[in-house]
Amino acid sequence: MAAGRGLANPDLILQLLDKKSCPACNLQRADLVYGQLQGANLRKAKLIEANLGRADLSGADLRGADLKEASLQGANLNRADLRGAKLEGTDLRSADLSNAKLDIDQLANSYIEGAKGIPSQARSYSELHNAGVKAALASKHPEAEQRFGEAIAKKPSAAISWMARGISRQEQGRNGEAANDLAYAGQLYQEAGEVQLAKQLKDASVALNKGPATQTGNGWGSQMLGGAWSLMQQLAPLALKMMGPAF
Repeated sequence: MAAGRGLANPDLILQLLDKKSCPACNLQRADLVYGQLQGANLRKAKLIEANLGRADLSGADLRGADLKEASLQGANLNRADLRGAKLEGTDLRSADLSNAKLDIDQLANSYIEGAKGIPSQARSYSELHNAGVKAALASKHPEAEQRFGEAIAKKPSAAISWMARGISRQEQGRNGEAANDLAYAGQLYQEAGEVQLAKQLKDASVALNKGPATQTGNGWGSQMLGGAWSLMQQLAPLALKMMGPAF
């Protein structure tokens, strides 16, 4: 298989494909599309801008590998060990990362749309929050609640995620839990000097507590909290812009 743009040594590529082992090799810009690299030893390999689209890297050892700007679109990374790998600008769209070993926040600057099996600890706060917004706007409220909860675990002081989870819970008819989230979001906004929004959220919390503990979600929560819901939609893209490709 030829080297992409002539930088990778063809002999090293043949060695990798034949022996499935090339630790610390310089494979920059190598063309390894559809490569059969199950269990390959690529520890600390230099794979900057390499094309590994649709490659089978299941169980591969990629610890410490440099995969900056590499394409792993649609690749099979099931059970691959990516700890310590550099993944800035790496294209992991539609890749299978089920059971892959990843560091905390390791995918914060990677392209991961459509990827599956990503553990929550590898996602950044903004990515988790934005994923929650996307699910909420698609009326997938249980999924939205889960993503916002994961975002809160990353950043407990993020008032917008508490507010968003509260809305998602109310949309599922769980008014008591929603009221608690909104009250806490209001407290955090109050501490941040957002007095008007804090009052709106506290009033909403009181209203929910006065009503039935449960009520079938029918959009009432987002209507009652129209201003807060709009703010969440406006702020999420800002978080996305700050994080670059994280969404």
